Amino acid sequence: MGENVLVIGSGGREHAICWKLADSLLLNKIYCAPGSVGISGTKDNVESVDLNIKDFAAVADWCKKNAINIVIVGPEDPLANGIVDALTADGIKCFGPTKAGAQIEANKDWSKKFMTKYQIPTARFQSFTDAKAAKDFINNAPYNALVVKASGLAAGKGVVVAANKQEACDAVDEILTDSKYGAAGETVVVEELLEGEEVSVLAFSDGDTVSIMPPAQDHKRVGDGDTGPNTGGMGAYCPCPLITPEQLADVKDQVLQRAVDGLKAEGVKYVGVLYAGLMVTKSGPMTLEFNCRFGDPETQVIMLLLESDLYQIVKACVNGTLKDMQVKWNTNVSAVGVVLASKGYPETSTKGCVISGLSSAAVRGAVVFHSGVTRGANGSLVTNGGRVLLAAATSASLRSAAAAATAAAAAIDFPGRHYRKDIARRAFNNSLSLE
Repeated sequence: MGENVLVIGSGGREHAICWKLADSLLLNKIYCAPGSVGISGTKDNVESVDLNIKDFAAVADWCKKNAINIVIVGPEDPLANGIVDALTADGIKCFGPTKAGAQIEANKDWSKKFMTKYQIPTARFQSFTDAKAAKDFINNAPYNALVVKASGLAAGKGVVVAANKQEACDAVDEILTDSKYGAAGETVVVEELLEGEEVSVLAFSDGDTVSIMPPAQDHKRVGDGDTGPNTGGMGAYCPCPLITPEQLADVKDQVLQRAVDGLKAEGVKYVGVLYAGLMVTKSGPMTLEFNCRFGDPETQVIMLLLESDLYQIVKACVNGTLKDMQVKWNTNVSAVGVVLASKGYPETSTKGCVISGLSSAAVRGAVVFHSGVTRGANGSLVTNGGRVLLAAATSASLRSAAAAATAAAAAIDFPGRHYRKDIARRAFNNSLSLE
């Protein structure tokens, strides 16, 4: 009899995790809470569960009743709130860091100080709780270009890349004085703006060993050409050629392994995925931030390249045997994912719009992951969030994968939908277009 797993979350990242887990011959049932209509449709043994994931005691009871072997936590909020601590105390194994480990994402002030302590390459910075002190620092800072960040979790939105010192001061007022992000903005981190290419490098960790995934690049801005406001991510591609194999080896040793070792020195056994958001500068990769989980939308494209059994990797991380496992990736192809967002995103989102064209996208060979989709009154699929779907495609060349994913996105329709037509553009010579 196979094992049973519970995935926590409901977005495109969790859909991709369940989609990959469905390949495992070790698994009997894959449950996802709260899951989604798309996740339920992955395979016969994948089921969405109506479970309040904020009620950790209820989650623990449900896991016991349903003989869950491992819980895989998708989003950062439950991790930062201690879901792993609560479930582990109840004897339930988890793939994901404890609350102390999740601080590496949930508390940017703590995270930056941790990077400095363990000599993880990162930008110069200062943290503030007082708006005047922050603005005085900005106006006297030895560097003109600054980034202002809310220290806590702000759903990927509490970061302002300031064009000048006035913009940086305005951002401080917005976060500290006007409390735009609530408790997440009680402390601001002001740091030097690094220049280069942004690359995401994720790794599996069992608390001792790290096994890195192929590098990906997320596209944060809402519009083509990296214009408009920041979002949770409008698309991604993998592998990203903008970081060299030598630089990747440095990131594994000096960023990811150093972080896991540093956490261990702090008394934290870090199990799960550790994600380094990097800037590949002229002087090498620098760490912008860490995330304590799989990225979204990076996961959707990374999973398309994973050849090993994801559940076997998860088990190795939980059991502390990752060093004995050879994780295999298909690096002969590229994967590109294009997010279809609802009208008004990222400022607002439109719900209840009927989605059409999903079968046309599938016919084109795309894999479509559901991020914000639900059933309408008449059984149709309707929008239910800012980021609605991600259309992903693989091909022997990055250019053809990008063209295929973009064509699949074009085949899907709902009122007000918008998507970027230039995902992976930074990997191409800027004089060339995707068309």
